[in-house]
Amino acid sequence: MNLSKNIALICKLPSHLTKVRPAVIVQTRFYPRPTSFPDYFQNPVFRKEDQATLVESNELSRIATVPVKPPTVAETSSVYYDPLVNKVINHVMKMGNKKLARSLVEKAFENIKRTQIERYHLAKTPEEKAKIELNPRDILHKAVENSKPLLQLLPIKRGGITYQVPGPITEKRSLFMAIKWLLEATNDKERTVHFPEQFAWELLDAANNTGKVVKRKQDLHRLCEANRAYAHYRWQ
Repeated sequence: MNLSKNIALICKLPSHLTKVRPAVIVQTRFYPRPTSFPDYFQNPVFRKEDQATLVESNELSRIATVPVKPPTVAETSSVYYDPLVNKVINHVMKMGNKKLARSLVEKAFENIKRTQIERYHLAKTPEEKAKIELNPRDILHKAVENSKPLLQLLPIKRGGITYQVPGPITEKRSLFMAIKWLLEATNDKERTVHFPEQFAWELLDAANNTGKVVKRKQDLHRLCEANRAYAHYRWQ
């Protein structure tokens, strides 16, 4: 109460306008942005494939009366919507400039398409042409899948010494590390090379299970294998 009176004296405002209000707790539950929805609100099912799965499994009638959170602006039922592409765009984005990030990723896809079409026309046999993937989105999915680590090193301190203890990694963390490594390898380039060109090369290398990102993942696995003697520290 004294704090409210002091604020009123300083600001020369009525005390009922300067009451100290408790902080509002923002809840987050598997949602891409902070919300004020209660926990019983379900995440939106906006993709047609997911809705068809719910209809086949008879789950739609069960959740039809459950309150649902509104989808974000980027979430749509369009056939061109890809959650992984949207996540990569969000990682590329800086200072909230999503339009620039989307244009950079689209230019990288265009470079991938041009490179793959050129390889397709240079292939001599139908077998070689069949092995060439022309869809940039599928190449992105394959590149991220090949870049995902299966293990991670956790620093654990025992007896004044910090050990790098190998352990399993979650799917969410593995996806984050794969995208992060791809972007770090892309940014580690010469100034004369533009971002879309370098990003396209890194995606093509990772999709073919080669390149700096795949080598980094293999080095991490090798280090985890070398530190397997410290694995028991996870439970102590």
